[in-house]
Amino acid sequence: MLTITRLVKRYREREVLRGVSLSLEPGKVGVLIGPSGSGKSTLLRCINGLEVFRDGEIDVAGGRLAGNASHHERLRQLAHIRKHVGMVFQQFNLFPHQTVLGNIVEAPMHVLKVPYDTAVAEARKLLDRVGLGDRLESYPSQLSGGQQQRVAIARALAMNPQLVLFDEPTSALDPKMTGEVLAVMADLARQGQTMLVVTHAMEFARRVATEVHVMSSGVIVESGPPGQVFEAPQHAETRELLQQEAFGASG
Repeated sequence: MLTITRLVKRYREREVLRGVSLSLEPGKVGVLIGPSGSGKSTLLRCINGLEVFRDGEIDVAGGRLAGNASHHERLRQLAHIRKHVGMVFQQFNLFPHQTVLGNIVEAPMHVLKVPYDTAVAEARKLLDRVGLGDRLESYPSQLSGGQQQRVAIARALAMNPQLVLFDEPTSALDPKMTGEVLAVMADLARQGQTMLVVTHAMEFARRVATEVHVMSSGVIVESGPPGQVFEAPQHAETRELLQQEAFGASG
C-alpha cells in the first residue's frame, strides 16, 4: 500500500527529512511517534503532496511520486494519489459555510463525479458510522471539536481511500473528545482500513498500531510492533521519549 524510499526534504539549508524509508501493508496501521519537530507531520504532508520533497520516492495506492519529477509529471502523479489517499488534519479544516452533509459530499461529487443522491446516501452511512447520523444539517460552528473531527474523518472516508493519513487528529481536543475520536479510529482499524497516524496518544499506539515508527531529527530511529517498541525499546531516543511521555501523563 505504501513504500517510502530514502525521502529527503529541505527547508532552505535545514534538512527536515534525512533519508526516511518505511512501508505499510494493506489493512495495517502504522503509527509515527516522536518529539515535536522530528519530521512526523512533514512526512505525512509529503505523502499527500502537500510538501515537495527533494530526493527519494513514494509509492502509494498504485501511484508513484518522485522527488525528481517535472512539474507536469508531479501534477499527474498527485491527481492519482489524491483520489486514493485521504487525510485528516489537526484543525478539522471543514468548510464553515456548508452543513455537515455538504462538507462530506463535496469531494465525491466534484472529484469522483459521484451523483448527488449516491453521495448523500453514502454520507448518511458514514455519519452513522462515526456516531453523527443526526447531525446532517448542522454547521461546523454548532458542533464540538470532537464532533467536527469525526465529520472530518467521515469526509476523508467518503472518497473511499485506500490509505488514510491522520496528522495528530486529537491534539486540539480535550480528553473526552479525544476518546471519541480515537474510538472511531480504532473501529476503522478493526474493519481493515489502512492508516498511517501521527500521534502523541501512546495508549492508542499500543492498542491499535501494527507497527510503531519512532522519529527523531528527521530520521526513523526505531521501528517495530508496539510490544517491542514500548516494552523493550532498543534506541536511547525511544527510551527518552517514552520516559517523557510517562512523566507528562503522571503529571
